[in-house]
Amino acid sequence: MDNETEKKLFGEPGHELANKPDDPFIDFLHNIIRVAVKVLAALMVAVIVWGIGDVVYVLYQRLVEPPFLLLSISDILATFGAFLAVLIAIEIFINITLYLKTDVIPVRLVVATALMAISRKVIIFDFEKITPEFVLATAAVVLALGVTYWLISKKI
Repeated sequence: MDNETEKKLFGEPGHELANKPDDPFIDFLHNIIRVAVKVLAALMVAVIVWGIGDVVYVLYQRLVEPPFLLLSISDILATFGAFLAVLIAIEIFINITLYLKTDVIPVRLVVATALMAISRKVIIFDFEKITPEFVLATAAVVLALGVTYWLISKKI
């Protein structure tokens, strides 16, 4: 895949690390950034594995409490929240690996990940504890991210 195609698929021009900078010092700094991104990718894998363990533990804990093998609505929402948190971590890992492969920030994927994160928040809302202002602010964020995603997708 050529550089122009990668930019169209994964991000906007100007959001990438140059492959061969003219300045050796800048090249050295870019190499440090690439190593840092690889460390973040490894840490994200650890977070994903830990999150899966947490999902299994939470689900097991909810199922063995009386009444056995029954989940209340709050239990189901807590489980959904844990599942979605792991899925968001996986999306972030995909963002990191795409960045490592292409040196381009995948803007559309980042916005999609943000949409997934805010959707998780909406799914696990406890409407008895939140204010109407918080709901409206969240709706504004969802709308802004949705429009942003649509505009980015339409441009391609």
